[in-house]
Amino acid sequence: MTLPAADILAILPELIVMGAACLILVLDPITPVSRKEWLAWIGLGALAVCAGVTASQMGVRVMAFSDLVIIDPYASFWKLLLYLVSGLTILLSLAYLKEEAMHLAEYYGFLLLSLVGMMVMVSAADLLTIYLGTELMSLSLYVLAGIKRAEGRSLEASAKYFVLGAFSSGILLYGISLLFGITGSTRLSAITAAVHTRSLDDPTLLLALILLVVGFGFKIAAVPFHMWTPDVYEGSPTSVTAFMAVAAKAASFGAFMRVFLEGLGGLKANWHGLFLIVCVATLILGNVVAIVQTNIKRMLAYSSIAHAGYALIGVVVAGHATASSEIRSLGLSSVMLYLAIYSFMTLGAFAVVALLRKGGLEGEEIEDYTGLAKRQPVAAFLMLVFMVSLAGIPPTAGFIGKFYLFMGAVRAGLTWLAVVALLFAAVSAYYYLRVVMVMYMREPEASVTVLPRLLVSPPLAIVLACALAGVGFFGLYPDPLVALAQHAILALK
Repeated sequence: MTLPAADILAILPELIVMGAACLILVLDPITPVSRKEWLAWIGLGALAVCAGVTASQMGVRVMAFSDLVIIDPYASFWKLLLYLVSGLTILLSLAYLKEEAMHLAEYYGFLLLSLVGMMVMVSAADLLTIYLGTELMSLSLYVLAGIKRAEGRSLEASAKYFVLGAFSSGILLYGISLLFGITGSTRLSAITAAVHTRSLDDPTLLLALILLVVGFGFKIAAVPFHMWTPDVYEGSPTSVTAFMAVAAKAASFGAFMRVFLEGLGGLKANWHGLFLIVCVATLILGNVVAIVQTNIKRMLAYSSIAHAGYALIGVVVAGHATASSEIRSLGLSSVMLYLAIYSFMTLGAFAVVALLRKGGLEGEEIEDYTGLAKRQPVAAFLMLVFMVSLAGIPPTAGFIGKFYLFMGAVRAGLTWLAVVALLFAAVSAYYYLRVVMVMYMREPEASVTVLPRLLVSPPLAIVLACALAGVGFFGLYPDPLVALAQHAILALK
């Protein structure tokens, strides 16, 4: 059976990235160790081509493969963000893998395979297609989490991620099967039509809804499905942690919002209250537990959980029963805006963590940053900017992201939710600024004989420059990103 050319063109970016991943995996065994890092540039070239193709699709809306795949501005927005994050992660990894003496070009192949899964997730119009994309993303991340094979905690992180991920995938698939039994289809358009004819009190429908929430809640690291996050973030290589914290979260939110706001939009009365509870619980636990962390990767893990709670505010606003179409659009676009800004902040913070070394090992303890401003003023300044932005302090981009989320909550009549989020944003300032205090207001300990050293390389410098530019530029002039998000969300109205 010959596939129509239009269908092939619709998934051309996925095919390009998949082809690059397979090429890297084939060339890896026959490439000398001294030249393996050049295979990373195959991935970067593929991402550049895909960015051009996806940008040309930004203004179209087409269905492909018998309505299993949709190409629209919404999918294009997430894909462009994923290309950027993946490209910066590859550049970050070039320096990181060299320092760790990990001459594993397969690393880049699995990273690209994970990206393909994410691309499928955000452009899928069918629950099973979303599930397949989720599994491709997750299986690749399981491998990447444990790619430091000689390190016990990396293998432990991979094992924990695999076991809990497999459990959540089973729950998600069970929810999809129940929804198929109820509606007779796994396509979002058919589900949308079918749920309008069902009673909202149908227990099977409610169970399917809960199972889907559990499955997606694990992927976005929302409470109480967050238990894997701290251990996996701490044990994984720093570059992999950055990729999971940003790209996996963005792709999961992209698929999550399409399923619940497009496919299950008729059930807002059922899931709105559930999301509200999850949102508040995520905000509270993420921010409170982050306070007591002494390892910076674990602190950023709980910070990532808290940021999932902030992003859920926009989803709650979009699902509010009395919200107008304009307010729903504001809620959705604010989620997209926030996650784009979050990508710059978090990637920058992890890049600084990768930049610092202590005796040849990562300086992951917050105490390792003691007196950093006097020893490495540039690195300290970069971490200062990213910590301030993560705390949402103006004039950084983090403030803009929180401002739009809180504004949507207030306009939807959920002022109390905005107040709660604002209070815990103040709590987050404590643990973010604690890092700043350690860097700028403490002297290095006299007993420290081996100090963190800088791993300076052009690729890492590019990552830090891009992250710093994103945090600074969108903090002062967010209009282009706001307009892009507002244009992309029109497809979900």
